[in-house]
This record gives sequence, C-alpha cells and structure tokens, in this order.
Amino acid sequence: MGKREVPAGVSVPVRVRPGAGRTRVGGCYAGPHGPALIVAVGAPAVDGKATEAVRRALAAALGVRAADVALRLGATSRDKVFAVEAPAAELEARLTALRGS
Repeated sequence: MGKREVPAGVSVPVRVRPGAGRTRVGGCYAGPHGPALIVAVGAPAVDGKATEAVRRALAAALGVRAADVALRLGATSRDKVFAVEAPAAELEARLTALRGS
C-alpha cells in the first residue's frame, strides 16, 4: 500500500507526528537525515497507517499526485525520507515555505 520505488526525484526528510488531532504539514525539525519537514497526521502508528497518511498529506502540501510520492527510508521510524517525483526547483520553493525557513 503506497510503497514503490522511485528512480529519480527530490528526497524530502520528514518527522512524523502520528495520532495528532488534525493533519498539518509545516515546521522544521533537525532530524537524522537533515532538516526535516514536520507532518502531523491523525492516523495511528500501526500497520503503516501513519506512513500512508503522511505520504498523502505531503503530496497535497507539495501540490503533486500521491502517486508521485514514495517512501525511501524509515518504514518503522518517525524520521522518514520520501522521494517526490516533480521538478526540483518547484519543490524546493514549496519546501522552504512549509519549513518556515
């Protein structure tokens, strides 16, 4: 469910906050994979539900199709790296705005 390999694209480090009251994408966290975008989702961290919710929320926030976002690292961690298939210049501008930097 939602897992596929993406040969190219931009790597987006993410810090997941599962079980949140509402879905929210924004803020920056100094994660192990570099500055990470914080994504809070209502889904629990069980059976990949939070990861799938994060994948969809990230796609919506970046203005790409959910199919263009794939998990690269961190299937069972709060610190994940997603690959996003889209023009790098567009994504970098959106990510900068979302991180608040």
